[in-house]
Amino acid sequence: MARPSKPRKVCRMPICTRFFAGGADPSAKNQGLQLSIEEYEIIRLLDYQGLTQQEAAAWMGTGRTTVQALYTQARRKLARFLVEGSSLTIDGGSYQICTSSQGCLRNGNHSRKGEYFMKIAVTYENGEVFQHFGHSSQFKVYEVENGNVISSEIVDTNGQGHGALAGFLLGGGVDVLICGGIGGGARNALAEAGIELYPGATGNADAQVESFLKGQLVYNPDTVCSHHSHEEGHSCGTHGCGSEGCH
Repeated sequence: MARPSKPRKVCRMPICTRFFAGGADPSAKNQGLQLSIEEYEIIRLLDYQGLTQQEAAAWMGTGRTTVQALYTQARRKLARFLVEGSSLTIDGGSYQICTSSQGCLRNGNHSRKGEYFMKIAVTYENGEVFQHFGHSSQFKVYEVENGNVISSEIVDTNGQGHGALAGFLLGGGVDVLICGGIGGGARNALAEAGIELYPGATGNADAQVESFLKGQLVYNPDTVCSHHSHEEGHSCGTHGCGSEGCH
């Protein structure tokens, strides 16, 4: 009798689970590929977060040989999706969602003395999540260890704006940004810096970080802020570059 495989820890479920190539033959949809949840997690950890295979193995509670096998399978499926133009679904597998009590964070990618460590930045104004990333004069930065906030500080951006703020956050070792509205250029800069983005958040900054660590953050990944040339009297704070965006 085959021994059941041990579930691998997964710290973030995919935002999108179905992909179709543009111009593909609709009749080929049933010929699609399936990427398992743990294969998705391997791609996220190695190619997106930049972890080593050894770090990913410890993260997921499995062996390095298993990581190598999953990574090879996942890359092969992604290559077929790109070359053959078939559909791709992310679903199934043998996994369990990790929690902070299991010593695992949802997004952090730094280890320190065997512990999971990360930095979360929040656009900040008067205790609240500021609603226009590009005009943020302050961030509140939280250091998190094993799912618990161990320190926080308010840092000034010194007049930097829009794309330059991504470099500012990267220089501060930030892994995750929680914000209100944000433009496309800033999104691209953050992605290039490897900083995970959670836009469309509102309310008390401390409360949003706690919600994030519990996996309960309310945000909108499609939130945008399209106006970058503000006329006199037009404030992102008052017009709310939140889930509806600014126009």
